[in-house]
Amino acid sequence: MTSRRTLLQGTLFGSAAALLPTAASATRRPGHPRLRLPAPTGPHPVGRCRVHLTDPTRTDPWVGGLRELMLTILYPARTVRGFPRAPQLTPNEATVFAEYAPLVHPGLPQQGAVDWGAVLTHSHEGAPPLPGRHPALVYSPGGGDSRTLGTSLAEDLAGHGRVVVLVDHPGDASQVELPTGMRRTVLVGPPDPATFRTMIDTRIADLRLVIDRLRSLPLAPVIDHRRIGMYGHSAGGTAVVYAARPDVRVNAVANLEGYLDLYGTPTDFGRPLLLFRTDGFEGADRIESSWKDQPAHRARLSDTNHWAFTDYGSLVPQLQTAGLVTAATRKALVGTAAAAATLAQLRHEVGAFFARELR
Repeated sequence: MTSRRTLLQGTLFGSAAALLPTAASATRRPGHPRLRLPAPTGPHPVGRCRVHLTDPTRTDPWVGGLRELMLTILYPARTVRGFPRAPQLTPNEATVFAEYAPLVHPGLPQQGAVDWGAVLTHSHEGAPPLPGRHPALVYSPGGGDSRTLGTSLAEDLAGHGRVVVLVDHPGDASQVELPTGMRRTVLVGPPDPATFRTMIDTRIADLRLVIDRLRSLPLAPVIDHRRIGMYGHSAGGTAVVYAARPDVRVNAVANLEGYLDLYGTPTDFGRPLLLFRTDGFEGADRIESSWKDQPAHRARLSDTNHWAFTDYGSLVPQLQTAGLVTAATRKALVGTAAAAATLAQLRHEVGAFFARELR
């Protein structure tokens, strides 16, 4: 989080029509590497839908006006026959992501070297949900990241029978395509304490809005509202813990390498908590200090770095194989461990935690 970009201003452009991508729009351009996201391992195929939320009680702290959110909801599907696999990014999102990726993470390919719009998920747009009642998990991404970078873990959780709500936080995410247009972030360097506090405060309010609206979301009829979990990476890990602390509706939380010293260490959390970290993160000392004396289940990924918790863990090694990133860049972002083994452990630890605590 300490090396992420923060939004101090935003712009709006584009059109709502681009919010409905299809697999046809994700055709790979010749000469670009074919990047693949790992398939989920669960017994159920995965459906997805996108949801736009507004909060009439809040003013957006970054650009003014009504606070808006974009969600992607992944869920176990009854069938996916006839429903296309969705791209990870819309065409407009892919264009903006390609511009910002090497600025957020120096060493990633420059704009034009990778066709980010051609990366397909394993989720099928609009597929009918599996009948029954399923636990709900709400995800908050790392600071500067969009919700799309949490796809591989979320699809696996959904394939094992959960409804997973991926939340974008316009204003610090690199790009969020809203019905009102594209929201970008602006590179200003590492956030100062006041900006970081605003970012986390805003995320906490966003997450509480999502929890409040779970009963009105399109997938509400198949959600078991007695079994709700939250998980987040980096700034998202920080936000989900503090958002859940006063909310008795949330039964369990997984924090993937987020600091817990912003509002005082929440030693009175009172619900099952997973604290999961890598062994290469530059903020390891602060992480350990902020997690000290916290009753929790703990796990660690070996030979990894901070963004191994995201889809970068699978995509960056593929970029290295294609000659588009160096070994040093890979190590700095996701570590040197085999990508498949790291993802398998990540999916197992998070999946087993929620299976145990939301059973």
